[in-house]
Amino acid sequence: MSEVAIVTGGTRGIGLEISHALIAKGYKVAAFYAGNEDAAKDFAKDTGHKAVKVDVAKLEKCEAAVKKVEKELGPVSVLVNNAGITRDGMLHKMPEENWHAVIETNLTSCYNMCRCVIAGMRDRGAGRIINISSINGQKGQLGQANYSAAKAGMLGFTKALALEGARKGITVNAICPGYIKTEMTEAMDSAVLESIIKQIPMGRMGTPGEIAALVSFLTSKEAAYITGATLPVNGGQYMA
Repeated sequence: MSEVAIVTGGTRGIGLEISHALIAKGYKVAAFYAGNEDAAKDFAKDTGHKAVKVDVAKLEKCEAAVKKVEKELGPVSVLVNNAGITRDGMLHKMPEENWHAVIETNLTSCYNMCRCVIAGMRDRGAGRIINISSINGQKGQLGQANYSAAKAGMLGFTKALALEGARKGITVNAICPGYIKTEMTEAMDSAVLESIIKQIPMGRMGTPGEIAALVSFLTSKEAAYITGATLPVNGGQYMA
């Protein structure tokens, strides 16, 4: 019987590539999404796997969605917390709602989703949780006090939960992508994008597949002794 994986933000960009990688490994994937119905329909049609609309910033919505997934597919073995938004702006001009929206969607969602699956993982003595943080959670970024705070918070959350889960066979790790070639980066001003690429020692952006490959490895038996790690995938742009 195939194991079950949930990928939040799993129908577009990096999350979509992660979903595809886990499907290729034989997982039954439930891709959670916020609102892009076209992308969700395409995912379900192309893969035959579930796309589930969930506001991951709300615990009760996560609880209902996870219960539904487990009833239909089985217990969740892998959770990838990939959902995230940006609401950029200098702090002295940042509306309060932009702070809360980013913190709740990017960081509180990790609590919400992990809270829904951790008890079952502990009971079964196995589980893999992978949190997709960011280079900007490690080094900070101008105009992203909210985003950088949320992504940095994910790193502390990862380490604490890794300690709690270690004796129960649960690994918890974080991946910090740098600049990755997605629809979002392709829409950036070409001059801005060129200036960013000049800061990357490898001279290029990463690909969603390179993030997905690391997620795939972290779910494997070979990665069973890796937990509490922060793994950068940024082409050498930031080395901590």
